Amino acid sequence: MSGPRLPVLHERHVALGAKSAVFGGWEMPLQYSGVVAEHTAVRESAGVFDVSHLGTVSVRGPAAAAYVNSCLTNDLGRIAVGTAQYTLCCAEDGGVVDDLIAYLRDEDDLLLVPNAANAAEVARLLAEGAPDGVEVVDRHGEYAILAVQGPTSDAVLEAVGLPTGHRYMSFVEAEAFGTELTVCRTGYTGERGYELVVPAGAAEQAFDALLAAGAVPCGLGARDTLRTEMGYPLHGQDLSREISPVQARCSWAVGWAKPAFWGREALLAEREAGPRRVLHGIEALDRGIPRSHMPVLRDGAPVGEVTSGTFSPTRRVGIGLALLPPDVEPGTELELDVRGRTSRVRVVAPPFVPSRVRG
Repeated sequence: MSGPRLPVLHERHVALGAKSAVFGGWEMPLQYSGVVAEHTAVRESAGVFDVSHLGTVSVRGPAAAAYVNSCLTNDLGRIAVGTAQYTLCCAEDGGVVDDLIAYLRDEDDLLLVPNAANAAEVARLLAEGAPDGVEVVDRHGEYAILAVQGPTSDAVLEAVGLPTGHRYMSFVEAEAFGTELTVCRTGYTGERGYELVVPAGAAEQAFDALLAAGAVPCGLGARDTLRTEMGYPLHGQDLSREISPVQARCSWAVGWAKPAFWGREALLAEREAGPRRVLHGIEALDRGIPRSHMPVLRDGAPVGEVTSGTFSPTRRVGIGLALLPPDVEPGTELELDVRGRTSRVRVVAPPFVPSRVRG
């Protein structure tokens, strides 16, 4: 039986003393100096994450954008060439196959960045229904993706000769490290930052240059605490084949007026009827720390379940996301079942710390 795939930067991570774990079939760095230290570096300066386990799928050909728009939930007609969009790939029953970023390079040229475990399935589904002349290619492993995140991320990129200052969710093509690459104002941390899509052959040079420019190497442990502080969903926990966009409060990423997208009829019906459960933020009122799958109690009876949870390094309190009944309002106090003992939590509206992505 074969082991997990290794990113092109694997030897760099080993040399830096990273502790690794398997994510979506890839062995990726979990932490280098420690989750809290890396989390703090992103909130206060700049960190660089190797997120090359994320997929890359190209869709090219006449009316490629129109085709993708008829499949994925969000409306590509809302954005211009040179910008990116968060969107969802749904099944016909409304469940979420994956959430991803679509880069609109031109009306006949898109780059999609799905999650590692789902990249092949997203590519397969799109290829299966593609009209004549539209080519869908799974390029997983052909590129490295480096996320430079934090308030000093502009200075780090400028030091290595990369463009900065473009609008949030827009991208530019650039030349550096002997190759062409894409610099997008996106991220998963809530901080100002960029994601670089770099041909795999230039990844080591790019990573070394970013470290030399002052970026702190960060692992996926800090990425998880940072995204949880923002209330960003993680596919497989807060979004899944069983958790729809309506339940996960991702209706803003659905182009409801579009005539077609996968799962449209099921999602319209769920929105009309009202979801049976809704994703909320929770924060601990004691020393408890929410963790995935913990039961949420109201008056001693189970009413929901934690989908994501962690200790917030910024707030110094336990935080999480939980699926709860639709009648639950922010400010409501509930309890968690923490292996047989109870912990008090309050329902809140994320983010748990202010977003600075547009700053």
